[in-house]
Amino acid sequence: MRNAVQPWLEYRMSMFIRVRKSGYSFITAFRTALQMGLPYAALLTAIVPVFGMSWYFDTENWASGIWDRWAAKNTNEWRAAMVQAVDGSPTSKSFKIFPPGVNNSGTFSFLIVGDPGEGDASQYILHDQIVTTSEKDEVKFVVISSDVVYPDGAMKDYEKKFWLPMKGVHKPVYAIPGNHDWYDALEGFAATFYEPEVAQRAMQARRDAELLLTSSSSDPIDVQIAEAARLRKEYDVPTGFQRAPYFQLQTRDFAFICIETGVTRSIDTVQMSWLKQTLEASKGKFIFALLGHPFYAQGEYQGDMTPEFAELHKLLRDYGATITMGGDTHDLEYYVEPATPGGPKKPMHHFVNGGGGAYLSLGAALRPREEMAEKVWAHYPSAEPFIEKIEKNNGPLKRPFWIWTKKYHGYPFSPEWLSAAFDYNTSPFFQSFIEVEVNPAHNVVVLKAHGIRGPLKWSEMAYSEGLKPAGLSDDAPVEWRFPLRGR
Repeated sequence: MRNAVQPWLEYRMSMFIRVRKSGYSFITAFRTALQMGLPYAALLTAIVPVFGMSWYFDTENWASGIWDRWAAKNTNEWRAAMVQAVDGSPTSKSFKIFPPGVNNSGTFSFLIVGDPGEGDASQYILHDQIVTTSEKDEVKFVVISSDVVYPDGAMKDYEKKFWLPMKGVHKPVYAIPGNHDWYDALEGFAATFYEPEVAQRAMQARRDAELLLTSSSSDPIDVQIAEAARLRKEYDVPTGFQRAPYFQLQTRDFAFICIETGVTRSIDTVQMSWLKQTLEASKGKFIFALLGHPFYAQGEYQGDMTPEFAELHKLLRDYGATITMGGDTHDLEYYVEPATPGGPKKPMHHFVNGGGGAYLSLGAALRPREEMAEKVWAHYPSAEPFIEKIEKNNGPLKRPFWIWTKKYHGYPFSPEWLSAAFDYNTSPFFQSFIEVEVNPAHNVVVLKAHGIRGPLKWSEMAYSEGLKPAGLSDDAPVEWRFPLRGR
């Protein structure tokens, strides 16, 4: 027994000493990191061709994942510092956007593309449809919602994963960041989407908030802003119109309020004050709230993920928001939260819109219909073609992993957490985005679902009984229609 245990105890003691010494010796820390990290990196590199799990067995993704806890801890402080450097006390008039062609009386549309930035076939497959749809006269602007650039929102990845896929879009492009964009402390995002002078102040405020002890990028702020300006000119995609990671568009009857929920589904006190004032000023209008995270996803209610997120849901419900939409989950989903005595006074309509390019989520597709969080629901892709694609591409080494995911729901994890293991960048593709039409003349707001070949059809969706309007054929385009004024 002694001979068996002693080597293990000696190894434990040796590692303990090395880790402690690394705390005060840079040379030891460097050597220890190499000795511990290189074998794992070599193992991952060797496994990639065998398993093909580009998200799980990828050294850059794992390295970026290290920043998750760091960003989660600091996001609210960073956001508040960046915003207050631009507007010390935001009000309901702050952070409005004014896309050309949007007015109180005319019809206008805009596109919302969620979670696009993988920079591979699953993102590029939507390029032609985004460009074609955005070029319609009635489309006035585009919004990228959540995780603009994977894996860590760095400026070095923007050309391949934002500018190139958006080439051909000539309408103003706005964005709200996702958790991956915060791994870069929002520097690549701010340089790309903020007004240049505002970006300078916001990025410097973020660095000052940490007493200049840390920086997500070794590049000076001016260098990053200049690089964003160069790429903007080269690709001719209009950006640089924002003053914060959250913003609003207001017309006489319509309030489009974009809320930034960071890494932990929470907002800081500065954003909360702005949001409450903006909601108060939007009373009586059709309120559409776009968030970084959805309240319903994967067939489950997500509102209780954190107390702050539940509070945010209640706030929007109390102010009568008709639509909430979030990214982060990578597909298209729809849920109706019915009016109840203790809930919303009128039905709330919740959308997941995260199918803009990232690997697809399995949660909704694998959830039994009777276990959906609400009685009225829909999702794309439907389960059958999605499962068929995965099983067609699974090799012998992945089949046990797939059985664990499909039959046992990845217990003790979840199908959602394991979705990235089946990220096959081959056809058929099931990516999607949403077009929103606001039509005061006909008193209607219409949400139109688009896929890689144009408008999605009801035959491509999975949905609850009775959701499709009576009289529509299966080949009819998927649309959701809401009265702009009144019920």
